[in-house]
Amino acid sequence: MEGGSAVRVARARLDERALTAWGRRIGEVCEPPLFLALRGPLGAGKSVLARALARGAGVAGPVPSPTFNLLFRYAASRDRELVHLDLYRIAGPGELGELGWDELGAPHEVVLVEWPERAEERLPSHRWDIALSGVPGEPHLRDVEVTRIGAPNPLPALQVDAPHPASTR
Repeated sequence: MEGGSAVRVARARLDERALTAWGRRIGEVCEPPLFLALRGPLGAGKSVLARALARGAGVAGPVPSPTFNLLFRYAASRDRELVHLDLYRIAGPGELGELGWDELGAPHEVVLVEWPERAEERLPSHRWDIALSGVPGEPHLRDVEVTRIGAPNPLPALQVDAPHPASTR
């Protein structure tokens, strides 16, 4: 499904507290349908960001990583549903059908996908990619790069000029 144009929207360096606050802000303002692909190596902060986003969206209760379950659905505020997937354990796009991949993206859903590389050719052409990476010599910091693919819903919290705790560089 790839094929949308890519535009880098923001780049920031955040500690865990700032990453959490930024994720909460995204959850507060995001409007479905929305697809967010969370990229980065193990330990980069994808699950931290996903939990923060869920909290901001009004999800109550535990928000565990779906590494073993692969998919969790949560009721969120304002008649939204948050769908959180972790594709680390799948071998490739051929296994996505069992997760209900083709049904994702309903008008009321905010979809978060960790390890989207496992589904690359089946990712929607309209989405936000958020890449997280460690900073050499600074284990408490994460570089965050946000890219808009296609023409997804506007998301003010991801804009470079949006007020959030991230300092752009």
